[in-house]
Amino acid sequence: MHVSPLVRVQTALGSALRSRVAGDDAQERARLIWQTPGERWFTPQDPVWRVHADAAMFPGGVSALLLQMLHPMAMAGVAGHSGYRSDPWGRLQRTSTYLAATTFGTVEHARATIGQVRAVHERVRGKDAFGRPYRASDPHLLMWVHVAEAVSFLRAFQAYAAAPLTAEEADAYVAQAGVSAGLLGVVDPPGSVAELHAVLEGFRPELETTSAAQEAARFLLAEPPLPRASRPGYWAIAAGGVALLEPWAREMLDLPSSPLLSRSLLRPVGRVSTAGVRWAMAGVDDSRQPAA
Repeated sequence: MHVSPLVRVQTALGSALRSRVAGDDAQERARLIWQTPGERWFTPQDPVWRVHADAAMFPGGVSALLLQMLHPMAMAGVAGHSGYRSDPWGRLQRTSTYLAATTFGTVEHARATIGQVRAVHERVRGKDAFGRPYRASDPHLLMWVHVAEAVSFLRAFQAYAAAPLTAEEADAYVAQAGVSAGLLGVVDPPGSVAELHAVLEGFRPELETTSAAQEAARFLLAEPPLPRASRPGYWAIAAGGVALLEPWAREMLDLPSSPLLSRSLLRPVGRVSTAGVRWAMAGVDDSRQPAA
């Protein structure tokens, strides 16, 4: 059967993106997550499924990482234990696998994955840039990580998805994202957009710009571990992620904070790059149908 050059390009780009995000064994992992029969927490119609399955997760993930860096204890954990410099793609792949398993996988698989992460968190502890002790299993710190992710993923979907969520669906997304967070150790995760923003605002007095955060932001935005030919595409996705941050968060990271720049340049670039990712991933997502 003849395959057009455009389809070959689409498949090649999609395969490369999937390999970066999910690892070289992405196809095998996808079969385990999607094709294992059994009860699932969510369906393809649920907001959390729609958000986490969309290409907007690419800029949303960049935004989440940048926001998380602003909490000194979270940043210390990333710098000291995640291997983000020595194995950045491995860290991304572990995160994407966790999100996929807890959103699309069977309840049994999701619970097992959460248990594995909880065991890892019990071993992650140390001191932050100000000498204060932290532990990754601390419910308060887990709340920060959860809120930073939920805010970022939701903003990305609302900004770059073809069909944004309604206000009611957005509230449902927050509540559904809290299911795995609660089992991971977050106490009373927010159940609506208003609660999510209130918790985020409550964390602001704890946020600081540390040298570790500035170094990590440079690594993520200016020196990504990619071949030079791939960097323009990545920078376009990253621009979309930066645009999602509140001006105060961009100021803390020494990033452009002008609302006009965000509206007129960064968001349009993010929208176009996300559409490109969506097109590429459509060429390799044929297996992403849950088993009955």
